[in-house]
Amino acid sequence: MKQLLPCVLDHLVVGAASLEEGSDYVADLLGEAPTAGGRHELMGTCNRLLRLGESAYLEVIAIDPHGCRPATPRWFSLDSAATRAALDQGPRLLAWVVRTRVIEQLAALPAYAGCQVRPMARGALRWRFGFTADGGLPGDGVLPHVIQWDVGGHPLEQLPAGRCTLVALEGRTTRPAAVIAALEQMGLGNALSCQTAQAGQAALTAHLVTPRGTAVLN
Repeated sequence: MKQLLPCVLDHLVVGAASLEEGSDYVADLLGEAPTAGGRHELMGTCNRLLRLGESAYLEVIAIDPHGCRPATPRWFSLDSAATRAALDQGPRLLAWVVRTRVIEQLAALPAYAGCQVRPMARGALRWRFGFTADGGLPGDGVLPHVIQWDVGGHPLEQLPAGRCTLVALEGRTTRPAAVIAALEQMGLGNALSCQTAQAGQAALTAHLVTPRGTAVLN
């Protein structure tokens, strides 16, 4: 299948009711604590980051208690009542994000036809991000969000060396064939193992190697 939007893995996104709770959860599970990060003023969120190998990282994200409510829905479904209820029960893996150099072609993918690309910033970092209309997760959270880093470098340049590595991603969805087709159009055919799920049971799972052994994020 022709690649319409070449992409590679950029980062995983762990959501939490608070940044502190999410950071503690990751530190307890992986044996390394997220650092750095900052505030996304346009989204009313804040984050901390943890390197995963040479080319990816993990982001812990939460609604910024001191931030303003954005004019549009927050990313990663953080304004969803269902997501908030789930995060009240504890941090969880919300999404994965892939990077490209041609994000203007995002709408060419049927699975992302309704997405809008908007500029974002945090400190000196500048990027463009593909938002769904309601701030929800593409493909029930099994398909990745898409980002293009522009100026100001990449977050990995600010992160210390780490000892955690992502080894596998698994997705369960009611539409595995559609997900697989979309991933192949992005050059990500081998990035995610996709299985069939019952209605309401879609899920994303990450397997990592850590200083404490193997760990599972879901």
